[in-house]
Amino acid sequence: MSPASTHDAVVIGAGPAGTSAALALARRGWAVAIVEKSAFPRRKVCGEYISASNLALLERLEIGDAWRAEAGPEIRRVGLFSGDARVEASMPGVTSRPAAGDGFGRALGRDILDSLLLDAARSAGAEVFQPCRAVAIERDGACQAVRIQTGAGNSRDETKILRAPVIIAAHGSWEPGELPSQLEKKSHPSDLLGFKAHFTGSTLPPDLMPLLTFPGGYGGMVLADHGRLSISCCIRRDVLARLRASHAREHGGRVSAAETIEHHLRTTCRGARDALEQARLEGPWLAAGPIRPGIRASYERDIFRVGNVAGESHPIIAEGISMALQSGWLLALELGAATGGQTGREAAGRRYQAAWRGLFSTRVLAAEAIARIALGHGGAAMMRTVVRNFPQALTLGARLSGKTRAVPGFG
Repeated sequence: MSPASTHDAVVIGAGPAGTSAALALARRGWAVAIVEKSAFPRRKVCGEYISASNLALLERLEIGDAWRAEAGPEIRRVGLFSGDARVEASMPGVTSRPAAGDGFGRALGRDILDSLLLDAARSAGAEVFQPCRAVAIERDGACQAVRIQTGAGNSRDETKILRAPVIIAAHGSWEPGELPSQLEKKSHPSDLLGFKAHFTGSTLPPDLMPLLTFPGGYGGMVLADHGRLSISCCIRRDVLARLRASHAREHGGRVSAAETIEHHLRTTCRGARDALEQARLEGPWLAAGPIRPGIRASYERDIFRVGNVAGESHPIIAEGISMALQSGWLLALELGAATGGQTGREAAGRRYQAAWRGLFSTRVLAAEAIARIALGHGGAAMMRTVVRNFPQALTLGARLSGKTRAVPGFG
């Protein structure tokens, strides 16, 4: 085992939540370590859309110009593709913005976005341990000790200890593990499993981001960087199992979950079928989950949580990256103002939890309400009726989901 090294903060996970917190703290002069289990670039199950309300934050993190250079077109319309219905409405714009032309959100693949953020954190002075897995967190006097390992979990792996008074869990909510910040995993038939793929050659209008509803699930699609269509969706575990069994009988053999999902989308949602008619799959479908929407403790047992592990909305509102970036920033604000050792950190934890709930609880609750309708019996038909007669409901839903709400500290 290598000797222990001491930092002001150890961040576990290098997604948008972890790197936004690490970046902000490093720029305040903190000694920050980031532990990330995957080699970059890597793809993730994610809708990849970033609301315009985050652009001032991206500027502060000093990746605004790089994000503009890489991201897809501005999304000026929202839509609903459900059954044979296709309804569109205006996306609410953000009028308070750092530069002209930044009034609307855009999408950028996680393979690019996460690398931009991690490179910026490294340039700001953060020490990056990658690929490395955090396997334990233990109390070590006034600090906590994070034990990390390289490799695949065998006896030849190198083990190292990182000590810090502040531990930031940014590892997401989907991964099982033994860390005290990780969530207990139990499987239920009603679990929502997430899927994501990129396509090229899609006919989806470049300024449109539709919500997709289909039996047993929902999803979304958006044109991201380099002409890639990013399509993400989730479906109930029991519905997917029935569809796979039916699809296998039809084709006389075993079929993958990805094949089943794509077939289900194409056959039950005309808008998705039309957009994908001439498109080509780029790389394999990805799967993750189950999704665990809800609000959790943001500070517990001396560990701060950011991103999905702090709280998760149904992805039906396409706010996952926004919530991740903003939660990391919120935590850095409170930690940067903390004084007085353990007592100061506990006070910062309470302030952070209150700020998190104030900024995100409406989004989480709104997403749950919309998802319940979409997944409920007759819910998709009701949604189609409402938006056909009142398309502005789509604009209102986008506003309620937080797409125009300013990040604290930016007006």
